[in-house]
Amino acid sequence: MSMKWVSVPLLIQLSCYFSSGSCGKVLVWPTEYSHWLNMKTILDELVQRGHEVTVLASSISILVDPNKSSTIKFEVYPTSLTKNDYKNTITRVINLWTHAPKDTFWSFFSQVQEIMWDFSNVFKKLCEDTVLNKKLMRKLQEARFDVLLADTIGPGGELLAELLKIPFVYSLRFSPGYVLEKYGGGLLFPPSYVPIILSELSDQMTFMERIKNMIYVLYFGFWFQTFDMMKWDQFYSEVLGRPTTLLETMGKAEMWPIRTYWDFEYPRPLLPNFDFVGGLHCKPAKALSKEMEDFVQSSGENGIVVFSLGSMVSDMTEERVNVIASALAQIPQKVLWRFNGKKPDTLGPNTRLYKWIPQNDLLDIKRML
Repeated sequence: MSMKWVSVPLLIQLSCYFSSGSCGKVLVWPTEYSHWLNMKTILDELVQRGHEVTVLASSISILVDPNKSSTIKFEVYPTSLTKNDYKNTITRVINLWTHAPKDTFWSFFSQVQEIMWDFSNVFKKLCEDTVLNKKLMRKLQEARFDVLLADTIGPGGELLAELLKIPFVYSLRFSPGYVLEKYGGGLLFPPSYVPIILSELSDQMTFMERIKNMIYVLYFGFWFQTFDMMKWDQFYSEVLGRPTTLLETMGKAEMWPIRTYWDFEYPRPLLPNFDFVGGLHCKPAKALSKEMEDFVQSSGENGIVVFSLGSMVSDMTEERVNVIASALAQIPQKVLWRFNGKKPDTLGPNTRLYKWIPQNDLLDIKRML
C-alpha cells in the first residue's frame, strides 16, 4: 500500500484541528533516530499541505538537525546535558537489547527497566529545560500553536501541550508490556487471547501459556516501569500546581497513531482515537545507482537480500560481525548490508557493505526476499 493512502486517515484527523480553508500551526516534541525519521514523514506532508511546523530541538540533538535546509522550522533550546550524555544513554539501551542474555524473562527486563530509567532521566532533564525556560515558554505561548505532535516514548510533550492549552497527538509503535497504551490511552488487553508484547507468545495460547501471559500482565502492570513514574508524577504536579500523574496527562491525547499495520497485530479491542498508520515512510521507488543496479542484476534468479539493523545499532563486537558475515556468505543470494565499520574478515563475495542503502528503492525489486 502506498504512503499516500496509508497516511490519509492520519492527515485528515490532524487537519480537523484547523479551521476549514485555513492552515494551522503545529508544534513538535520529537525523539531521535528511527522515531524521528518516521515523524519527519508526517511533518513533511503537513508542510506540503500548507501547515506551519515548528520542531523543538535541544542543543544536543543528533538526527534532529536544525542546520539542514528544510521547510520545517526549528526552535532550539539550551540544555545542561551534553551530546555524549545523550548518545551514551541511547547506546546503552541498544547494547542491552542486542547483547544482554535473555535466559530468563525476569532478569532481562530488570536490566531493561534500569537502562530505560536512565533514558527517562535524560528526557526529564530536557523537559525541565523546556518548561522552566520562561523566555522560551513565553515565545511558544505567543506563537499560538493549534496542536502538538509528540513521540510517546519521549515524555514531555503532553506537559507542554497542557501548559500551552492546546490538544496533542501521539506517535507510537508500542511500549513495553503495552503499559502506556493501557494506562495512558485506556486500551483493553484481555490476557486470555491478547499476548503481551515482548512475551514471545501468540494469540493461540494453551492453558498454561494463558497463565504465563497473565503473570506477564501483572508484572508489567505492577512492577515494571518504562519511566521512573514517581519522579515524573512529582514533576508534573509541581509544574501544573495540582496533583496529577504522567499517565493521567497522557490520557488527554486526542489521537494515538500506531506506526504499524493492523494486520501485523493480534486481534484486540481498540478505541476510536487509535489508528494504524504503518508505511508512512514508504515512497515511490527511485532508480538505483549504476554500481548498485549492476550488483542487483547480477543476482540472477536467486534474488537479493537487504540486511540492515536500523539507524541505532552500530556498536557490534568484531566477533559478532564476523559471525553475521560468515552466515550471509553461505546463502545463494546477493546481499546488500548496511554496515559502517571495519570490513569483516569472513565477508563473502556475494555480500557488499554500504554505509547507507536506499531501502525504499530496493523494496521495489521483485526478487527481494
